[in-house]
Amino acid sequence: MLKIQEGRLRYQLTPLEALGAFHSSPSVALSDLVSVSKEDNPWTSRVLRGIRAPGTGFPYLIMLGTMRHRRGKDFCVISKKNPVLVLEFAKGPWSRWVIPASEANEKLLAEVQIFA
Repeated sequence: MLKIQEGRLRYQLTPLEALGAFHSSPSVALSDLVSVSKEDNPWTSRVLRGIRAPGTGFPYLIMLGTMRHRRGKDFCVISKKNPVLVLEFAKGPWSRWVIPASEANEKLLAEVQIFA
């Protein structure tokens, strides 16, 4: 679930997600967020770029962790064929986050007027 703390955007991983992603909860400055889009099918080449390293992945079932590609790294939390939000950043450790399009995540982004 997305949270905003002290001007930073954080995706709070559950303990199982953190275990599967081989990573702790990612965090970036809120001012680095450039855009947010919603994708109904997370398993397309438009959403997933590169190779998974490190993380856990089973096609069309789960993708947790870092996807490395020529333009940088993406942090992914994808489950089954559920819709996702793609958050793009100007700078920081990740080019993008691909996270679940839950009502809570969409509401938080709408409150800070980033996603409508």
